[in-house]
Amino acid sequence: MGAAVSGLNAVSESTELAKLVGTEPLPADDPFWQGLLQFQLSRRLTREDDKRLEEAVSGLFNTFVTNNPETGNLGALVRVFLGKASELKAAAQLDSRLADQTLNALLVLRCACKLSVQLLSEEELVRQLEAPAPAGQLETLLTGLVEVLVDVPLTDATYYIHLESLNTLLVLLACQLYSVKQAQSLVVYRTLMSGRCAMHAPILVRTLLRHTVARQPVPDARYTGGGSLVFGLASGLWSALTLGYGSQPAVEERAPGGLPPLAQQSLHTLLVLGNHCTGDRQLFNPFRQALFHMTDLQAPAETHLADAGDGFGFPMSSLYSLLCSPPCTDQTTLLLYLLIHKNTAFRHFVLARTDLDALVLPTLRVLYHAPESSSHHIYMSLIVLLILSEDELFNRSVHSTMLHQMLHQVSWYTERPLTEISLGGLLILVVIRTIQYNMTKMRDKYLHTNCLAALANMSAEFRQLHPYVCQRLVSLFEVLAKRHGRQLEQLRAAAAAADAAQPDESAVQDLAVLEEVLRMLLEIINSCLTAQLVHNPNLVYTLLYKRGVFELYRTHPNFQDITHNIDTVLLFFSSKLESLHKDIGVRDVHAVIQDGAKKFPLERLKKFPELKFKYVEENEPEDFFIPYVWSLVVSGGDLHWSTAAAGCLLAADAAPS
Repeated sequence: MGAAVSGLNAVSESTELAKLVGTEPLPADDPFWQGLLQFQLSRRLTREDDKRLEEAVSGLFNTFVTNNPETGNLGALVRVFLGKASELKAAAQLDSRLADQTLNALLVLRCACKLSVQLLSEEELVRQLEAPAPAGQLETLLTGLVEVLVDVPLTDATYYIHLESLNTLLVLLACQLYSVKQAQSLVVYRTLMSGRCAMHAPILVRTLLRHTVARQPVPDARYTGGGSLVFGLASGLWSALTLGYGSQPAVEERAPGGLPPLAQQSLHTLLVLGNHCTGDRQLFNPFRQALFHMTDLQAPAETHLADAGDGFGFPMSSLYSLLCSPPCTDQTTLLLYLLIHKNTAFRHFVLARTDLDALVLPTLRVLYHAPESSSHHIYMSLIVLLILSEDELFNRSVHSTMLHQMLHQVSWYTERPLTEISLGGLLILVVIRTIQYNMTKMRDKYLHTNCLAALANMSAEFRQLHPYVCQRLVSLFEVLAKRHGRQLEQLRAAAAAADAAQPDESAVQDLAVLEEVLRMLLEIINSCLTAQLVHNPNLVYTLLYKRGVFELYRTHPNFQDITHNIDTVLLFFSSKLESLHKDIGVRDVHAVIQDGAKKFPLERLKKFPELKFKYVEENEPEDFFIPYVWSLVVSGGDLHWSTAAAGCLLAADAAPS
């Protein structure tokens, strides 16, 4: 075995840890703590290190759980950390030894809490934290972690103190990950959402956003960033945590999500706080409230809350820049969703931007590469587009934004070269592609419903659609119409068979879903023709060329009314073309269409309700968002999480796909 592995295994032989888990009470002012915390890591611990460390101390933990209710050593460790943190906040000048010891106390505390969260019930965790001291230790710890984050300045020397404070806070919040109870029933969440912790909600959310947006890289200095000398502790713990680490290659600074560790864990914490306790009748969530009442710090003073009340001011331009930066991850998409769905000021800020392409293109890229993305990421990306499409200004803007000056940003679109196409045209192409992917692979009714709803919202503003966009739109209808015909024939054949007492329910449902999609596509085409006929000659040309596709639906009871307008338009332009010489070319046909569109009598078209769809969350949104958020926390960052533990939210049969 390698030196590092052997060293981590040696943790179980540490005399300091043996004393910590033993039967002797160790008050917070005992000199023992100074000795225990005199170690220094030579590099950041990786996820694999975290896993090996937990495995190494699991035997000691069993002894600790047995003895701690009598010794109260876990509570003493909490008080040691709080004392160090108070000194750190009060210090006029940062003392590297104090910073190191504060960090080390956090590391040991986080390890003990993490094992407790994974292996014990929340009730037992609280009992271990507060035994034998009076109740209130949990709130004191949570408040202390929050105050470190908001009161200790972030520098290279304190970077890892902030990171470990976040890790420890996430560990405590992970009671939800290992519990079948709802968050509002858990003591950790009830404590964090009320009392002293709740008072810090606006400033903590602002701090988490600031850390996320700043994307500060890992400091170049050693783990603590303090540059302090080794204190010479020749113990098993010291040997275990430093043995061989200096010779290992540098750890990648960015987490799997593409952000540096502190930014990633700040975003994870923000998502956890923002997606629990969300119901109006449940425990009030001041962190969610603060996020949704954030205003633009750079806006006029009278339009934002200056760190008062439920909200706070924040430079939205820097936040927008983060959300537009590649890669477009599940985490950033989920944050974007929360903000544009629930924060009116941010949604208005986004919709007023002149560079909407910076936000839309990364979202379209996720959808274009759907096979490489999680179904949840695809779903949330579509919801973002649906919410944006509810705004008429957005719909006009995307169709007036041409991509010829930003083709390098859409090199990921490889089906054909994109020239003289608008951002709106590209959006239509990608959404159509997503519908086709969903109909063949995922078969998620809600997914294609949201795709069609976004197209429907935009349809009245479709302008100057590229010929290829028109072809794909009509071809989608053609492909689905052929499938509809085949399924209808199969059902008729089955009904005629002697052994078919009852029709196949799933086949009947599939046919109904397909008819919903076909009707919606017809409504989208009709909406475009009714509102923007003069601006879409390419669509008229494509419809004339493919007019036979609609033949079977002119008399179908589910489509007869909506095909009336399309037939009216096609008959008008057909008559114009039939009066001309038979040998006219494509350019002449377009000229006839453009001229005819100006003279078309719109009063001939039947009026239909305007296509307007608004995104509404499900009645129990936490059923979707909580497992999703925790799957992101578990898969990102340097912490190793055991998903095999009993009651884990992300057990193999319950994890989001």
